Amino acid sequence: MGLKLAKERKLPLLPLRGLLVYPSMVLHLDVGREKSVKALEQAMLEEQELLLSSQKENSIEEPMHDDIYRIGTIVKVRQMLRLPNNTIRVLVEGVSRAKITEYVPNEQYYEVKVLIIKDETDVTPEIEALMRTLLTQFESYVSLSKKVTQETLSTVSDIEEPGRFADVMASHLPIKLKDKQHLLETLDVKERLNELLNLLNNESEVLNMEKKINSQVKKQIEKTQKEYYLREQMKAIQKELGDKEGRAGEVEELRGKLKEIDAPEKVAEKANKEIDRLEKMPATSAEGSVVRNYVDWLLSVPWSKQSEDVLDLERAEEILEADHYGLEKPKERVLEYLAVQQLVKQMKGPILCLVGPPGVGKTSLARSIAKSLDRQFVRISLGGVRDEAEIRGHRRTYVGAMPGRIVQSLKTADTMNPVMLLDEIDKMANDFRGDPASALLEVLDPEQNHNFSDHFMEVPVDLSHVMFVTTANTVHNIPRPLLDRMELISLAGYTELEKLEIALRHLLGKQKKAHGLEEEQLQLSNEVLKKVIRLYTREAGVRQLEQQLAAICRKAAKRIVSEKLDHVVIKPEEVEDYLGLPRYRYGQSEDSHQIGMVTGLAWTEVGGDTLTIEVAIVPGSGKLLLTGKLGDVMKESAQAAFSYVRSKAEELQLEAGFHEKLDIHIHVPEGAIPKDGPSAGISMATALVSALTKQYVSKDVAMTGEITLRGRVLPIGGLKEKSLAAHRAGIKKVIFPHDNIRDLEEIPDMIREEMTFVPVKHLDEVLMHALVPHESQN
Repeated sequence: MGLKLAKERKLPLLPLRGLLVYPSMVLHLDVGREKSVKALEQAMLEEQELLLSSQKENSIEEPMHDDIYRIGTIVKVRQMLRLPNNTIRVLVEGVSRAKITEYVPNEQYYEVKVLIIKDETDVTPEIEALMRTLLTQFESYVSLSKKVTQETLSTVSDIEEPGRFADVMASHLPIKLKDKQHLLETLDVKERLNELLNLLNNESEVLNMEKKINSQVKKQIEKTQKEYYLREQMKAIQKELGDKEGRAGEVEELRGKLKEIDAPEKVAEKANKEIDRLEKMPATSAEGSVVRNYVDWLLSVPWSKQSEDVLDLERAEEILEADHYGLEKPKERVLEYLAVQQLVKQMKGPILCLVGPPGVGKTSLARSIAKSLDRQFVRISLGGVRDEAEIRGHRRTYVGAMPGRIVQSLKTADTMNPVMLLDEIDKMANDFRGDPASALLEVLDPEQNHNFSDHFMEVPVDLSHVMFVTTANTVHNIPRPLLDRMELISLAGYTELEKLEIALRHLLGKQKKAHGLEEEQLQLSNEVLKKVIRLYTREAGVRQLEQQLAAICRKAAKRIVSEKLDHVVIKPEEVEDYLGLPRYRYGQSEDSHQIGMVTGLAWTEVGGDTLTIEVAIVPGSGKLLLTGKLGDVMKESAQAAFSYVRSKAEELQLEAGFHEKLDIHIHVPEGAIPKDGPSAGISMATALVSALTKQYVSKDVAMTGEITLRGRVLPIGGLKEKSLAAHRAGIKKVIFPHDNIRDLEEIPDMIREEMTFVPVKHLDEVLMHALVPHESQN
């Protein structure tokens, strides 16, 4: 085996882009580059031969000498045809390999000196074996590939020369240009056959893999087509039966919705599973409606939707100030939350509990919080809720099961971070259906609520972005574990001035609008509003005040329509014509000092209130009679007060054994109303002392505090609410336990300026401030 090198020749060079010609190969070429056309024309003028050699990079328009491979193929031009677009199409036939030895200077076209290389190889047994192996592999390749015909296989199998055999076979393989060039440059025939065998093996492996992939794809396509065909058939059948696309259309619609929502992986997996179940169920199946309802809920929860918080402190402050007069502490807490959010970017939602009597603006404050954050607002009323399923949802064991109110509210809000108001959290109860307060523990625990479990949904629901606001009238009705998870904010009630401002800023305009009155059609002075507040309302909030203003608006509207008036002006003396006789007295609770009568202060669910305590002394056998529908705590306070007075009989200059000769009757008026609470001790003791010693109790004084058997005054709760009630009743001096001094800070400045607050530690101090000498009774 060997190579035969012929003498040097000078030939025009035509660089090829993305193409290569082997010896003995016939090929069509389109020649368009100017230099290439001139090289072709020069070849036609001589022996019709030129050298074809490939460029290393296809993108180069004007290749340099180093951009062209050194080994190419000498070809004979067999045919030439000029095309209309200045391109020449030529038919060439490869003659032999050639190596460029030198470039001849020529500006018009590439011209080179080449050394012609011819194969001279004997067919040894090894070469024969290689050729047979190649032919077998090529047959296998042809059977797999659709690009090579059987005629090509016959042509290759008839070739006996090893070099030509390798070149012809290589020309029919779809291999990379670099690999083709490598074969062209492999001058040793045996080595060339081995290289070709490796390339052919690789191509066969690739084809086998392609066939396998195509087979899998085809099976998948066939399965999809089959499912599509069957679904379409089912649709057609159901349409004929008048089923309005039936279950198939329903399933298709649900799958479309699932693709549209960005649900968590677990939710998407669960939804797909349930949709597949639904698809297999008959249209008449009762369980189908249960599954459909469940899937609808899975798809309606806004799993990935969140509104963007507007963290603008100035804007939030403006909104809160515009919507609410007073309530400084709650507003300050909301602004603090916004400031922290601005700094940390993402914070677990706080759980605020707004505690206060009805009508003080708890619900409207929660609505303003949502407005200031630019979040959706949803309200859940928990008053009277006894069923745990109201919170956690019903288990999917029957028709009509549904998620709890928490998940329902998320659907209503259409975001995962609304402001959610849990209203009247203190009014929940429990019975055989479970304990909803305990179910709320998971909802309101920041450490747990990112993975809230709803019995109906069966997939975790993330509540960590929800801002929960709860409301309550009293704290003692809220279970302690639930209370620990909330931040308490007290809304005690409003002063007279605050009520006046709220009426002017909010209530009056709202009621005018509700009753169809223009702003100028009804005119009320501040004096009229003060009279309504003082004589027709006695509450912590402003709900009753709003009802009275509504009554005025109704009667004014009637006058405007019936009397054809342009406007109505109400004067202070005309208020009774609109609202009837006054319900309350304003000013002193009593006109003069009284014996055996004390004004106590009580805390109720609707705010603070005054409580008159009367003691009557009559001859008898030492009985202690308690009336006024008193609870156990107040009865015990009365007993303790009586025992204290008996222990101090000598100091009070009472007749020895007085309790055996007299009957003592303690009465708290408004007997139809149940009364209880640990704050009437000193009031009862003072009334007892006044009645027994015939000393007068100051009409200007009200008091609150519990008493021990030794006369010590114990602290109480709700001092702010009680102080507001005292102010409404016209009281000038409030006696309260010394331990409650810290609570004075919560009392509005206006109340502290107008009233005197006397802290006491012992009943002796109470008597000193409450009782007046006989000559000062008027």
